[in-house]
Amino acid sequence: MTVGRATRQFVRADRGFTLIEILITIVLLGTVVVTVLAAVQANLIASSRSRSAARVESAIVNVADRINRAPKECDYTIYANAAVQTEGWSTDTVTLQQWHYGYDGYDTAPIGTADWLPGACEGQLTEPPDLIVQRLLITVTSPDGTVTRSIELVKSDV
Repeated sequence: MTVGRATRQFVRADRGFTLIEILITIVLLGTVVVTVLAAVQANLIASSRSRSAARVESAIVNVADRINRAPKECDYTIYANAAVQTEGWSTDTVTLQQWHYGYDGYDTAPIGTADWLPGACEGQLTEPPDLIVQRLLITVTSPDGTVTRSIELVKSDV
């Protein structure tokens, strides 16, 4: 009968887990899983934004390089549009603001009296005059709209 008691005690000792123990385990595992999933999601978002930023910075350098190498003109929009289109992006992703350093009698007035005037050239000119100084603000936004970068470029023969 000693064997029978040992068997009965073994059966009584191995009753399994209580409902409360199982619920606590599920809650703890759920908390860990939610935390890990939140970290993975944050990492994916950061990686995506970083990739977008790298592509925008590459595009903006491409735009600035094309404009810098372009012949002197009164409008550089075509170069900016071409640069973003090589990335496969719409021309809506780039904006270009243009000014020129204008002063009366380009050759006679002291430089200190000059102002930046709108447009890459004076008035209705189709070709920029000699020694003109042009300033351009290039802004590129990623197609998803999450990243925007700007760069300022000065173009001159001086």
